Amino acid sequence: MAFEYFIGSRYLKSRQKTGFISFITVLSIAGVTVGVMALIIVIAVMTGAESYFKTKILGVEPHVVLRQYEGAISDYPSVIEKVKQRDQVESAVPFVETQAMLRAPSGMSGAVLRGLDPTYEGTGVMGLSESELEEKLAPDKKNSGGKGLPGIILGKNLARNLGLEQGELVYLISPKGMMSPVGHIPSMKRFKVKGVFESGFYEYDASLAYIHMEVAQNLLGIGDAVTGIGIRITDIYHADRVSESISEDLGFPYWTMDWMEMNRNFFSALELEKTAMFVILTLIILVAAFNIASTLIMMVMSKTRDIAILKAMGATDRSIRKIFVFKGLVIGGIGTAAGTLLGLAGCFLLKHYQFVQLPGDVYYFTTLPVRVEVLDVCIIVAAALIICFLATLYPARKASRLNPVEALRYG
Repeated sequence: MAFEYFIGSRYLKSRQKTGFISFITVLSIAGVTVGVMALIIVIAVMTGAESYFKTKILGVEPHVVLRQYEGAISDYPSVIEKVKQRDQVESAVPFVETQAMLRAPSGMSGAVLRGLDPTYEGTGVMGLSESELEEKLAPDKKNSGGKGLPGIILGKNLARNLGLEQGELVYLISPKGMMSPVGHIPSMKRFKVKGVFESGFYEYDASLAYIHMEVAQNLLGIGDAVTGIGIRITDIYHADRVSESISEDLGFPYWTMDWMEMNRNFFSALELEKTAMFVILTLIILVAAFNIASTLIMMVMSKTRDIAILKAMGATDRSIRKIFVFKGLVIGGIGTAAGTLLGLAGCFLLKHYQFVQLPGDVYYFTTLPVRVEVLDVCIIVAAALIICFLATLYPARKASRLNPVEALRYG
């Protein structure tokens, strides 16, 4: 062991003439511990929330959406075959999407209507397989009116706003209708509520409704055409590359949009919040770093005679700096290690015991979502150690510049 580290460790173990320096050292370690622990837990919760939202969004939306500038895609079977030739593509499903009004005895509400064809592999949504979806969207053969009513699946909040439950009837009013002497008459069609889904995302649960693709085509009067193709790929984080590649291969008039682009504002806001929390909580570590600097400055003042003797014996300025930098880094390292352990323990408890309950009508989730990323923990630990290192530079420099003659004369 180099003598600088030996002396630095002796200073750490030795009792001070006054307990005040030791007390500030304990406060410094505690401050770094609390700061690191808070950072790890908060960043883990923010990362868990981001992962939760991604899961919920991608449970409803495809990874890549393919559309046409002219509107409806009439040759969608051949387009789907071209798209599915790519290795990254898991499925490609046609859909018809439009806006409509839903009317029930207790009120009316606007909705985003999405028509699906369950015969295509990968059409299943909200935990429903293709066969279950076909059963719910198919016409009800037992309807007493003689003619079967098509089925519709509503979002939880949309059904609640309309006062509807499974098995009840709802009228769908489409803007595509016909012209009459008195003006444009919207088309109206009855549906039977065959299911209510909950995505965990209020925007979808309050506005989205699923019907059969053939019914949606008839409502819009587009014949055997679709308004888009939903594509799912193997790696969601390569969606932008796959989207761009498909758009280039198909060319005009086709265009694509990936899930990150569709939800850019939302995830940008989450990333901004995560960065802001990191900066704010890092201030706790910064305050602890000031305590470390104060501890070292007072130690330099109390060890003036020792420093002078070391320099008189041949110790260089660099060696003196090393002694105090070492002590400051040990204080910061102990606090960082303790904070990391406590932060990981807190994340484990929050994830497995879920003792923090949140109101479901206010937040998207009822318990705190926790996801620990190794990279996040490494960044937090590195940031804490760098701040602690910077806090040691001024006291160490001050100690190295002491004049041994003056220090021995007046020490």
